[in-house]
Parts: sequence; structure tokens; C-alpha cells
Amino acid sequence: MESLHFEVRPFDSLTPGELYEILHLRIAVFVVEQTCIYQDLDGKDQQAMHIIGWHQGNIIAYARILAPGQQYPGHAAIGRVLTNTSFRGKGIGKQLMRFAIRTCQSTYPGPIKISAQQHLTGFYQSLGFTPAGQGYLEDGIPHIGMMYTGIDEGITP
Repeated sequence: MESLHFEVRPFDSLTPGELYEILHLRIAVFVVEQTCIYQDLDGKDQQAMHIIGWHQGNIIAYARILAPGQQYPGHAAIGRVLTNTSFRGKGIGKQLMRFAIRTCQSTYPGPIKISAQQHLTGFYQSLGFTPAGQGYLEDGIPHIGMMYTGIDEGITP
């Protein structure tokens, strides 16, 4: 998509307007769209790196990166991955994840772990993640742990 660009921001550099837009998108996708009542504000945002996908001055994609130990012992984590519903089906999610993986690899060399919704397993496998362990319910939605193996040829550190 033309004019799409990503940036990495620490929590303290987010403006109140940007934080509001990010939280609005997260609630719209994870709480409203997925009809899942859960506590999105989990106390980890302040230490996270925030990946923001911008298009024409609007946030249309988002993910956060947590340092090893903040989510999983010994592993960095990518989570809260989303694309605004109006922009889905255009490959933005794949671009977002590739950017997040490169950022994660350059900042925290080593394995990357995610908690993937099971219906998105194929999407994450196409990016080089492999299932790790058995499926489980997280907030009432089937999930599976996945580890980044670096197989996707579209990713270069």
C-alpha cells in the first residue's frame, strides 16, 4: 500500500492522541469485534516498544514488542497485532509482522514467542513461526504458542 510506513516508539514518546487511537483500535478489534471481555490494559505497555503503521496520518496497524522476560522467560514477544478492519486483505498484517520481527531481532537477538489465535496459525507459519506446545484457551479464544524460526525468506535482519 502506497504511503504506508511503520515506526517504533517507546511508550513515553506517544502523544495522548496517539495512545488514545492505539487503545481505541485495540478495544475495537480485541474486545468489540472478537466479543471478548478481557483487561487489555495489562501494565506492560509502559515497557513495550510500540510498532505503529501509519497511512495518511492515521494509525491503521499496530503491534507491541516486549523484552525477554516481560511476557515469557527468555523470549522476546510480539503481541496485540492488529490491522484496522477497513484495511484488511491488503497484506498490511504481513508487512507489520515483518517489520516487528526485524525490530525484535535487532533489539533482542534470540527467539521470539507469540500467543497466536489458532485460526491465524497459517498466517504466522508463513512468516516463519512454528507451533510450540498444545493449544489453550486465552480469554475464551483458542490460542497456540508459536516460536519464530527465521524461515520466512521475506525477513532479513
